[in-house]
Parts: sequence; C-alpha cells; structure tokens
Amino acid sequence: MAGHLRVLGIDPGLTRCGVGIVDVASNRSASLVYVGVVRSAADAPIERRLATIAAGIRTAIAEHRPDVVAVERVFSQQNRSTVMGTAQASGIALLIAAESDLPAATHTPTEVKAAVTGYGGADKLQVQTMVARILRLDTLPQPADAADALALALCHAWRSGPRATTANGALTPAQRAWADAERLTRR
Repeated sequence: MAGHLRVLGIDPGLTRCGVGIVDVASNRSASLVYVGVVRSAADAPIERRLATIAAGIRTAIAEHRPDVVAVERVFSQQNRSTVMGTAQASGIALLIAAESDLPAATHTPTEVKAAVTGYGGADKLQVQTMVARILRLDTLPQPADAADALALALCHAWRSGPRATTANGALTPAQRAWADAERLTRR
C-alpha cells in the first residue's frame, strides 16, 4: 500500500503479549500486515519471560519494518501482580522501539476503544468485531490480546498520522508520503 503508515501495536502482557501490524493510508483505510501473540511460560523466571517477549517484538520489527510503535498505556488495576507484569512488558516494548530508532506512543484502553468502536466502554467482543470489520477479516482476530494490538495500531494511526516522528525528530519516509498524500487530498 503506497503512501501508508505502518504501525506496530503492542498489547503488553507477561503470559500473552499481543502484536499487531497494520498499514493505514491517509484516507484512514487499513489493511492487516501481521497479527500474533508472543507467549511466555507462567512458571519461567521473570528475566526469561521478558527476554521471550523482547525476542518476539524484535522479530516482528525485523520482519515487517513498522514506522512507529503504539503500546497500551498501563493503568491501575485491582491485581497488583498483573499490573506489574503488564508494566514490565510495556517497558520492554518501549525500550525495543527506542533501540530500533522507532517513535513510540502509548494509548489508554479507553482511548483505543473509543477510536475503534466509537465507545470508550466497549467490551472485548465489540473491539474484536470492529477490528475485523475495519480490516475486512473473515474471522475475529484471536485471542483478544491480538485484536487489542491491532486496535492500538489503528488508534495510533488515526489519532497521530504523520505527527509521530523518529527518535531524532524526523519523519520517516512513509510518514512523509502520508503527509504528502493528505496535502494532495485537501486540494
């Protein structure tokens, strides 16, 4: 898809880390590039679990060359151990983005749900359904972590567009093409 922004969305988690990559054109149409889940064993030491997640994210970046990374922002949860693991996985994702010289942004779950479904209180099935509809998929992306990663990527592209820059402040070639396409469509 020429003149697109390729966004890697990451739904951080220690057991299941959703990874979704979409190409989004300046007219907001989107297509699926990749979706998957990086899994780590719940009984593995924390450092091994984080290394597994890091390796999965690095592989997705190397194979699909995104222009930007969007990560779900950690929010307070009742279960302290869950939020700690999510925060650790989120930190790994943001670190890898920086190491890869990719701009990164975080978005809250409410922000992502509102961008994709129009309602910040949408449930998992509503998000999966809308992601499938937007990307013209025959089936709902499974598991929900994968759908959430795709929703993050879509949210970021739609809300940020070409404004997200590389770590040194410059637009990537894809972002420049996106901005040029937007200027042409406004004429």
